[in-house]
Amino acid sequence: MKIKLKDIFNIPNVLCYIRLALIPVFIFTYIHSSDPKDYYFSALIILISGITDFADGFIARKYHMITELGKLIDPVADKLTQAAVVLVLMFQFKGMVILTIILLIKELFMFFCGLMLLKRNKKLDGAKWFGKVSTAVFYSIMFVLIAVPTLPLMVIDFFMVVIGFFLILSFILYASLFIKMFSESKAS
Repeated sequence: MKIKLKDIFNIPNVLCYIRLALIPVFIFTYIHSSDPKDYYFSALIILISGITDFADGFIARKYHMITELGKLIDPVADKLTQAAVVLVLMFQFKGMVILTIILLIKELFMFFCGLMLLKRNKKLDGAKWFGKVSTAVFYSIMFVLIAVPTLPLMVIDFFMVVIGFFLILSFILYASLFIKMFSESKAS
């Protein structure tokens, strides 16, 4: 992969760097939260991260600023942000352990399938709609859990089931897509 100097500092990539920089800020802020205002601020950090995630992709596509570097750092920023959120919430909400395992299995599966496709000179072209929906549901619910950690247990459990459903649905749909791509690569 050849990276051009101008690509390093294009707007979408700078937005990815901001998202990466927000990760330790979020972790520190959330861990040291002691009152509702602190939790709201932590949620605001995740909201800003989500907005930069949307904006970098939108700008890159609309203004033809897609770069190889961006294709690499955008999903890394996504995964690191998700990991930071689930790890800090795992200490507060026991159901997060199950979601963390589901998320980890899904992401490892996608990583290894992606590597196997690359060996066959094929690749998945970006996130699919079901992956985007799953991510949107994940961030929406995580935002609420971060902002209002004192929700009733029944509401929290419901949120965990919703996230789990969308993670598993996304996993199944990506798995079927990978199977189809592997079949096509064997046929050719």
